[in-house]
Amino acid sequence: MFLSVDFLYDFDIVRADGSVAASPVRRARKAEAMAKMAGKPQTEATPAKARLRVGFVLAPRFTLTAFSGFIDAIRLAADDGDRSRPIDCSWAVLGDEDALIPSSCAVSVTTTAPLCDPASYDYIAVVGGLLHGGQKVLPGTYSFLKGAARVGVPLIGLCTGSFILARAGLLDGYECCVSWLHSDEFVTEFPDLRVQSNRMFIVDRDRLTCAGGTSVVHLAAHLIERSCSRAQAIKALRIMIEEQPLPSGAWQPEAIVTRQARDGLVRQAMLLVEQNLGEPQSLATLAATLGISTRQIERRFMADVGISLREYRLRLRLSRARWMVAHTDRSMTEIALECGFNDGSHLARFFKEHFGKSPSEHRRELCSQDPVVG
Repeated sequence: MFLSVDFLYDFDIVRADGSVAASPVRRARKAEAMAKMAGKPQTEATPAKARLRVGFVLAPRFTLTAFSGFIDAIRLAADDGDRSRPIDCSWAVLGDEDALIPSSCAVSVTTTAPLCDPASYDYIAVVGGLLHGGQKVLPGTYSFLKGAARVGVPLIGLCTGSFILARAGLLDGYECCVSWLHSDEFVTEFPDLRVQSNRMFIVDRDRLTCAGGTSVVHLAAHLIERSCSRAQAIKALRIMIEEQPLPSGAWQPEAIVTRQARDGLVRQAMLLVEQNLGEPQSLATLAATLGISTRQIERRFMADVGISLREYRLRLRLSRARWMVAHTDRSMTEIALECGFNDGSHLARFFKEHFGKSPSEHRRELCSQDPVVG
């Protein structure tokens, strides 16, 4: 999914050179107000209440993809084509008036509504930021979120927004989802909470949490389908060059090893394996590319990450194969060849040894799940 400043059409954007990209919608609102003063008729009025209203609470250094992916999905569902009028869906960035909130990549977003009256929204979405260095929130965030919970407004944790909800005590008794990348940190900080890191998103009553990245567009599609229609959800994802809406039970890509490699040569080997996953490249060829022997790379791999290079490559192939079984309609033979196996039976044997079921059984099991209910 490509990102441009246009996706934030309702918010002013501060560019790296300090210049500000003016909001087209704000200009349109100003023109509308002037038209009213001049007694001119309105041509494109917005309904008083959209069917899906989302208020966004952004943490300083929030992850831009999590915010932009979610908001762009509801933007595309809100109107016909790509006209961007907030008709069926509406949204606002909450905080002090016209405050600038910096993202993790230094692009800032301007607030558009005050941090008050959560009942004005159908959902409050919290977009988390970077964890290292101490995750901070804007003043009043925790009291606002607790107030939203008291009046029954469902809360959404996007990316590390789950950490913010957990610190506010708003995930107690709920099942929640975080990225595998932050799973250990979440478990360490909140050992009593029920967390999963192998699903794209989880809907548990009035708490919705997701791993971040592109999984946010599928959570947004889930809400669009609930509040508007499935057709609007599919339309939004198709414009974003995404698959049809995925159910909450869809698996997120998993961590292949339990910790990051420290050895630079091991990291290079990992990259080469991933780049050539479908190729019948021997480990001897890979080792020669790195300028060392097969025995040396196997020894260094085992010492650094605790598994052999052969095992790492097999796990990576199986992980990619499982994702393709779950999220595509490609045949088992096609998946096998794409992931570096000799044929469908070769894939099936290793798949069943590793996951306890055949690829076909895994696909049937997922297809039997209800795609609408989270």
